[in-house]
Parts: sequence; C-alpha cells; structure tokens
Amino acid sequence: MFFIVYFDLLRQPSQAVTVMPLTPLDALIPFQPQAVWAYVSLWVYVGIAPSLLPTLAAGLRYAAWAAALCGSGLLCFWLWPTVVPASLQALDAASTAQAGFALLRGIDAAGNACPSLHVASAVFSAMWIARVLRAAGAPQALQLLNIAWLLAIVWSTVAIRQHVVLDVAAGAVLGLAFGFVSLQWASPLPASRTKPEAIIPA
Repeated sequence: MFFIVYFDLLRQPSQAVTVMPLTPLDALIPFQPQAVWAYVSLWVYVGIAPSLLPTLAAGLRYAAWAAALCGSGLLCFWLWPTVVPASLQALDAASTAQAGFALLRGIDAAGNACPSLHVASAVFSAMWIARVLRAAGAPQALQLLNIAWLLAIVWSTVAIRQHVVLDVAAGAVLGLAFGFVSLQWASPLPASRTKPEAIIPA
C-alpha cells in the first residue's frame, strides 16, 4: 500500500511542485554513483531492529510506529510536493551506467524529495537498533557500526543526487521525532542475563 501511494504521488502530484533549493553543503558532497549500494542497504538496515525484538507484540508495535512515520511522510508529499533541482539529475552517461544506479533512477524519480523518507527511516531504525543493542549488552563496536551504517545511508542520499541537504535535514527531524516518541511509549526490553565476565576465559 505504501509504495502504491508513494509512486502515485510521484507521478501525479496534488499541486504545483516546489524545487528544493541547494545549500553550500550540497556542493561539498561530490557525486558518487557507487554510493547507490549504501543507499539501497537501507532495505536491510530497516529489518534489523524488528528482527531483534523479543516478542511478536513488540514487533507489531514497532511496525505500527514505522507505518505512522511513512504515513506522515506521504502526507507531507501530498500537501507539499517537492523535487530536487533538474541540474542534479543531468548526469553523464558513464556515471549513470554503473550497476544499480540506472535501475534506481528508473524506479525512484526525483520527486517526493522533502522530507527524505530514506533518511527518516534510517534515523528511526538507528535509534531502535541502539536501544536493542544496549538492552542486550552488545559490545561498543556494534553501536559504532550502527552509527557508521546510518551515516553511510544519510550521506548516500546526497552523494547519488536523490536528495539535497535540506531534504536530509527534514528527514532527520522526522525520524528523530518518531524515534523519540516511539521509544518513550515502548515497553522495557529484557536486559541480557549474560554477565560480561562470564564470557572471558579464566
């Protein structure tokens, strides 16, 4: 259902489309077509937190919050259709011929730009993954990996010219808002029963 509405709004905006302005930060992030792999990795990343939740009920509550986040993004696209500047879409053939990039451009056009639901979903997921890792007593390295993966996804949205920095900022705010509220309402996760010293050889 989400993708049906998403692509319908992409092809048939409800009103005049606003071109998102560029900022000096956009010029500092070079075009990197290989970043498409970081971009599409979101579809793996968003599945991590729900797969680690201890009960079906917790997973369903998570899914409800994630659906609400996506629904709010679609509402934004309906109320205020936006698109990235045409100059960012005018790329040379050699760059766009890289594996995966042309396919992405053919499916996901330049509309539905602000807020970036890609960034919003990544930020929301990162907050929940961090919570699950803390409850499990996971090593700090996994928390750092979580942050690094999030930053790679966020960077990729601008690096492949799917979004501009203002889209990213708005998406981050949306993700933070839903992440914060959903975590406040979430039931406590059971803490890990494994003591750190128990896994250290005598």
